[in-house]
Amino acid sequence: MRILLTNDDGIDAEGLECLETIARTLLDDLGSSSAKRDSPNEIWIVAPATEQSGKGRGITLTEPLRVNRLGEKRFSVTGTPTDCVVLAFSDIMDGPPDLVLSGVNRGHNVGEDCSYSGTVAGALQGMALGVRSIALSQSLERFHDEVTAHWETAAHFAPGIIRKLLEQDWAPGVVMNLNFPARPIEAVKEVEVTVQGFRGIGEMHAVKRTDLRGRDYYWMSFRGAKQDHAPGTDLRAMDDGKISVTPLHIDLTHRESVHGLKGVIGGVPPKAGLG
Repeated sequence: MRILLTNDDGIDAEGLECLETIARTLLDDLGSSSAKRDSPNEIWIVAPATEQSGKGRGITLTEPLRVNRLGEKRFSVTGTPTDCVVLAFSDIMDGPPDLVLSGVNRGHNVGEDCSYSGTVAGALQGMALGVRSIALSQSLERFHDEVTAHWETAAHFAPGIIRKLLEQDWAPGVVMNLNFPARPIEAVKEVEVTVQGFRGIGEMHAVKRTDLRGRDYYWMSFRGAKQDHAPGTDLRAMDDGKISVTPLHIDLTHRESVHGLKGVIGGVPPKAGLG
């Protein structure tokens, strides 16, 4: 098996080290259970040179991308996670991978996070190129530099979950989004297959500040208000200390609205004006 690793926290992120540990454990497990391997197991790492959190499915179109080789099968790219996966497939690797793993993100990617997460985007791009892909994120008790993530939790549980997922048939266009709770290994007792939740309007906001020259600037931020999340959602799983596995897909169409609108504005275009 050939595994491509990427992330959105950057090539030097602790989460990428954790992901490499996960990939090596997975390959060791798969290798020991296989009587014959036609080709050697490989891990390729192609990750952003700097943090790209919140860049979502962004691609770099208005400036060139630079690729730096940092070691054998290890590269950094001056772009987004999507850029990294595209370059890995098209030029850096000598053939397509069998699996794309994106993460392990520092902080969970649940609810509406999924729509702007660079971690999820890396997995989505792998899926778009025809390879099964998984996003992995490690929740935090509090998002602050002084808080250390429970990387050991993701490293301990992820290989077994990924192995089980690879044994299943996936629907076309699906990526798996794995989130590990902000708890030590011994406190995690359950895996739950979840749906994507939603925190509600107003969670994200802009914090206005003024620089020393009197000019205003803004930091995008999250309110982090405590909410009672619906059972069965990825948000609730994090609250309850469970591992969340959510099948995601890129189709954003709201099917019920399609059927309802067809009888209203389908056919001949309506005329402008009232009446």
